[in-house]
Parts: sequence; structure tokens; C-alpha cells
Amino acid sequence: MRFNNERPIFAQIADLLVEDLLAGKLEPGSRLPSARELAASLEVNPNTAARALQGLADSGVARLERGMGYFVADEARELARGERRRRFFDEELPRVFKVMSEIGARPEEILERFAAWSGTKGGKA
Repeated sequence: MRFNNERPIFAQIADLLVEDLLAGKLEPGSRLPSARELAASLEVNPNTAARALQGLADSGVARLERGMGYFVADEARELARGERRRRFFDEELPRVFKVMSEIGARPEEILERFAAWSGTKGGKA
């Protein structure tokens, strides 16, 4: 996996696991990869992978069962979706508004394109 310099690698690994959760690839109650497994598959330091897993546990998305590993929490999807929504509105949307202003894009154009995308690409509104 290629990591960017915008966010710490452990946060990007946590995001990758959250994407799998939101896409339905991980279900509540399912076991997450161990830090060693995750580190080997992503070619990162095991401490970095462990930090990603701990971050998911700290946010409530995962739970640690002593001696067993990390598991997806029952309320993980709702928590992850809420955090993604917050990050979108607080961080990404202001950047979109800035670009819209710079290029003179109107909100109506964005709505039209979103409607077309969600209708043809199977996007979720």
C-alpha cells in the first residue's frame, strides 16, 4: 500500500480497516488481523499496525479481547460512519467550497452531478 504524507501511517491503516467495515467486508463481531499480520500485509512496522488497532479500540470501533485479539465492535458501523461524516463536513467540504469558489462552480451543478453519479454508479445518497 502507498501511504501519503498528509496523515500519520497508523491513521491511514485505521482508515483502511474502516473502509472495509463500511463496505461490508468486515462485520460486527469479526476478528481483525493481528498487528503482526497487518504489518506483514502492509509492509509496515508492527508497532505502527498496533497503534492503528489501538486507535480503533480507543474510538469504540474495535474491542480488545485479552489473549484473543481485536474484534469489530457491535456499534462499529455507526461510530465509523459518524466519524467519517464529521471529518467530511469539518475538513473535506471546506476544501470543496474553496475550489468551487475559485472555479465559479454553482451548488446546482454539484447537485446535478451528484444526482447523475448516484443514479448511474449505484452511489448511495
